[in-house]
Amino acid sequence: MREAAFYGAGFPYTHIEELPGKLIVLEGTDGVGRSTQMELLRGWLEEEGHGVSNTGLARSALTQPGLDAAKAGHTIGRISMSLFYATDFADRLENQIIPALRAGFYVLSDRYFYSIIARDVVRGADPEWARKVYGFALRPDIVFYLKIGVPALVSRMVHGRGFNYWESGMDIRCAGNLYDSFCNYQARVIGQLDEMAAEFGFVSIDAGRPVEAVFEDLRDHIRALER
Repeated sequence: MREAAFYGAGFPYTHIEELPGKLIVLEGTDGVGRSTQMELLRGWLEEEGHGVSNTGLARSALTQPGLDAAKAGHTIGRISMSLFYATDFADRLENQIIPALRAGFYVLSDRYFYSIIARDVVRGADPEWARKVYGFALRPDIVFYLKIGVPALVSRMVHGRGFNYWESGMDIRCAGNLYDSFCNYQARVIGQLDEMAAEFGFVSIDAGRPVEAVFEDLRDHIRALER
C-alpha cells in the first residue's frame, strides 16, 4: 500500500490518501507491441489472484465519441485536441483508475499522459506547458517503456495493420508521402519519449525481442513491486 502522489496539485476536489492497488503503465510508439503485452500481463495477474483493470488513451465514455469525430474530420485545432485528450485522461483517472486502485486492483494502462505530451510537443506545443497540463496526474508505481527502432517498427507496420493518417503525422506533413512521414514522425515521438524516460524514470524494455522474452522482463519487474 502506498500514499497517493501526483505530479502537481492533483485533484483539488478529490481527497485521496492510500491506494492499495498498483498502477502499471506500458508506454511506447504505435505498433511496438503494447496491446499484446497488456493481454499477457492481464492473464498472468489474474492467474496470480489479482483483480485487474485495463485502460488506455481515448477510452473515456465522456470523450471517446467526440475524439473519434474530431480525428475523423481532421479540422480541430492542435491546442483544442491537446485539451480534449487531457479531458479524456482526467475522466479516466478520476472515474476508472483511482476507484480501481482504491479497491486493490492492478491497473494496466496502455500508455498514460507521456505519449500525449510527446505527440503534442512534436506538433509544436510548448514542453513546459504540456507538462503543467497534467499536474493532476497520479504517479504510477512503474512505467515500462517498450522501445524499438524505426526500421524494425516500419517492418512491423508493413507486415501488420499498415500506416494510418495520425500515426504517420500526416496532419503536420512530416513528409510528402505516408511512408516517409511515418518514419519521420515516429522518430520524433521516440526522441520525446527517450527524454521523458530519463525525466520520469521509465524502465526501458527492448521490444525488438520475441514476445515471450519481453513478457518475462515485464513480469520480473512487476514481481519486484510486491517485495
